[in-house]
Amino acid sequence: METMTDDNKVSNNTLTTRQGHPVSDNQNVRTVGSRGPTTLENYQFIEKITHFDRERVPERVVHARGAGAHGYFEAYGKVGDEPISKYTRAKLFQEPGKQTPVFVRFSTVVHGGHSPETLRDPRGFAVKFYTEDGNWDLVGNNLKVFFIRDPIKFPDMVHAFKPDPVNNLNNPERMFDFLSLTPEATHMVTFLFSPWGIPANYRQMQGSGVNTYKWVNSEGQGVLVKYHWEPKQGIKNLLQKDAEQIQSVHTEHATQDLYDAIERGDYPEWELSVQILSDDEHPELDFDPLDVTKLWPHDQFPFLKVGKMVLDRNPANYFNEVEQAAFGTGVLVDGLDFSDDKMLQGRTLSYSDTQRHRVGANYLQLPINAPKTHVATNQRDGQMEYKVDLAPGQNPHVNYEPSSMGGLKEAPKAGKDHEPHYNANLVRERIERTNDFGQAGDTYRSFEEWEREELIENLVGVLKICKPDIQERMIGYFTQADPDYGRRVSEGVRQAGSTSSHTSSADADQAAKQARSDAKETDGY
Repeated sequence: METMTDDNKVSNNTLTTRQGHPVSDNQNVRTVGSRGPTTLENYQFIEKITHFDRERVPERVVHARGAGAHGYFEAYGKVGDEPISKYTRAKLFQEPGKQTPVFVRFSTVVHGGHSPETLRDPRGFAVKFYTEDGNWDLVGNNLKVFFIRDPIKFPDMVHAFKPDPVNNLNNPERMFDFLSLTPEATHMVTFLFSPWGIPANYRQMQGSGVNTYKWVNSEGQGVLVKYHWEPKQGIKNLLQKDAEQIQSVHTEHATQDLYDAIERGDYPEWELSVQILSDDEHPELDFDPLDVTKLWPHDQFPFLKVGKMVLDRNPANYFNEVEQAAFGTGVLVDGLDFSDDKMLQGRTLSYSDTQRHRVGANYLQLPINAPKTHVATNQRDGQMEYKVDLAPGQNPHVNYEPSSMGGLKEAPKAGKDHEPHYNANLVRERIERTNDFGQAGDTYRSFEEWEREELIENLVGVLKICKPDIQERMIGYFTQADPDYGRRVSEGVRQAGSTSSHTSSADADQAAKQARSDAKETDGY
């Protein structure tokens, strides 16, 4: 039996899998070439993400606080000025005026189910289309970029943003410890700590698919697409001081705003646009178009309108329709497809896996999740099954395919298969064109001065309690994005006084003491 040498001996603080395997790369999933796609045998990632999906029961691990509404999507029959059939054969888009029922769930991301809706946080924007070809889920956020570009980092990211596992207290130093070692997050941080980090309500915020998808036409030809929801009510965001004022009297203002607007007949609307790129690596760009930390510039890739969405009916029961609503990025219909976006492929496993754990193996039989079209499968049993998905005339004894005894048959193809070609090594590598700071600087310079002032003030407010090395790394990122950006954050932190995380604990102690001194005695009951 061989023994480990001192050079390769595993130390007590070495990261391992649950099987005890030392982890030598916790930054990249294994992919065909650096751009993807990922492969199913990513054991480390699968163990990590599937365990992560089961960390909370039954509340969602992320997107726990939510509100929802029913409505419809109406297609324009075109993409911009072109026939939409040129790019996709998806039936819901083809006919002008064609309406498809939808259910939308808005949410906050990091905080719990009863947290205030005024907290600085991305907002979820998930749409379930009940199409004639089955359900399509377009799952995204209000902001158009994300913190990370590789799904293996998602559990770590959320852990860093969640409360301390020892004392259950929120501590922004944990968040910025992670972010200061994740340079690609600089763009998202710039958005999140600006006024865009606190939408005024759900009706007046944008939505985005964030990830890159594909459209496929009848010839099997594919193009890359990004989806964008633009509110016809206009866009409104809150300053930190305004959010705090609202929070002092109301913790669920956005849910009430959406519900009340629909009740009074003021139905919110959004227009759906797409950006389209050819399905290749686009070496002319200084970033990879599959990188979710990047925007596709509007001047190069314009927004092309494809339809509108109207929300006109509130849920009859919050739990049945909003809490049990289950979305997944892998829920696509014919004419829509996956790109090689690593984050999209990681989410596609994680989202549906989460729903099976959270709601149950038969979550798709619940009315809010069930397609409004023909359903016939060979899937049987499982917790809470209350019907069998039999087709009319199907032999109930046959729950397999192929069969010559009255079982289910394969559907005819709706068009040619999309068959992308790959010729690359299976590797663990990040994408080549990271350009982590260029677009963060563009975004900073695009803000109005009052937005930049709010951004700097908010960043200084959290960075001032962080350790000096965390402050230095973040300021370095901001400086690379834009020298003025870094200088203003640096000056703000210096003026606020460089302190350690113990100051945060001291502030918390003072707040707790103040609460005790202000409290009034009462009798027991």
